[in-house]
Amino acid sequence: MEKKVGQAVLEVNQCDITEMDTDAIVNAANAQLILGGGVAGAIRTKGGPKIQEECDTIGGTFVGGAVITTGGNLKARHVIHAVGPRMGEGNEEEKLKNATLNSLKLTDENNLTSITFPAISTGIFGFPKERCAEIMLGTAIDYLEGDTRLKRVVFCLHGASSCEIFSETLKRL
Repeated sequence: MEKKVGQAVLEVNQCDITEMDTDAIVNAANAQLILGGGVAGAIRTKGGPKIQEECDTIGGTFVGGAVITTGGNLKARHVIHAVGPRMGEGNEEEKLKNATLNSLKLTDENNLTSITFPAISTGIFGFPKERCAEIMLGTAIDYLEGDTRLKRVVFCLHGASSCEIFSETLKRL
């Protein structure tokens, strides 16, 4: 599913984020920037040790924050590590919005024109997919309607049900 927003195209696809050929992909990170399981583990495996080494040098970031490293051996030139909230920690919706917004801002600050997001915090952090789709897509749309260099924003979902949730949400927004 695609939607034109400002000068950019917003896409929702079922895909493997580690295979995306955008300027940056987003890692749903933890605050310590340790590439463990899930999306982060797949990025570590395909991207190689350089990404974790750069994360170790950075040291960490706050919930709602985002930092950037190179993409190692990935097709994407960069990885943006965005820390989403864990359900139950409080103020989760604002933290997820900030993780999304800070990732988009980092993309612009680094003169990149395309970015791919996963459904941040919907794995072991337990954030509901429907709420995630509304917050992340809404934040991306608001951002793309402003002054940005971004030309392409992709939401790369794992599984048909997640893709359907994000596609239906995008149709409504």
